Amino acid sequence: MTLVNRRDVFIEWGDCDPAGIVYYPRYFVFFDNATVSLFAAAGLPKHEMVKAYDIVGFPMVDTGARFSIPSKWGETITIESRISKWKRSSFDVAHRVLKGEDVAIEAWETRVWVGRHPDDPDRIKSQPIPEEVKARFA
Repeated sequence: MTLVNRRDVFIEWGDCDPAGIVYYPRYFVFFDNATVSLFAAAGLPKHEMVKAYDIVGFPMVDTGARFSIPSKWGETITIESRISKWKRSSFDVAHRVLKGEDVAIEAWETRVWVGRHPDDPDRIKSQPIPEEVKARFA
């Protein structure tokens, strides 16, 4: 069974466009926070992981979403997140935004596990994802 994390998000006025619906780039902020919450649910809070594994983080290199139902100011949505695929130094995250029982958005991200480049500390370089990290999501 793969770990699935659920996170409720209350839609604030500042998340919305003049029509009162969530301005689509805000969802990608929600998804970024949901990914961090997913790792925390696996016992890997990001601020501790960065130190424990000597990484810079896991930046996004690809993302997309399919929007079906808009969300509005004052509503609460639920974001379900899970790792859909592990690779050597990258991983895919799947997000589903729910409004009640209805799927409002299906989104995905590809992220890369990175540390400082050994030859230039101002750059980053991908690193293999530790197996013990992957195991926490099983």
